[in-house]
Amino acid sequence: MKTISKSFIIAAVLALSAQANPLYTKCVACHGAAGEKSALNKSLIIKDMSKADFVSAMKGYKDGSYGKDQKALMKAQVGPLSDAQIEEIASFITKK
Repeated sequence: MKTISKSFIIAAVLALSAQANPLYTKCVACHGAAGEKSALNKSLIIKDMSKADFVSAMKGYKDGSYGKDQKALMKAQVGPLSDAQIEEIASFITKK
């Protein structure tokens, strides 16, 4: 029963985050629905980053100039995104 409840909650969170911003959906599992989690206990909490810092980090992951332990993982996630999509995610998740 607990597994069904957890699965339902996860599905609901993913559905809500997809409605808020479809580009952020793949980020939810590691960073949380509102960017409140430290991904794999290794990343910054992205909701606390400024928009400029978030965009800079994402572009750095994309070009390989930013990151430590999660650099390869994040490069694969950010690589397909355009600069406009990165800006859209940043507007959705970060402080103004």
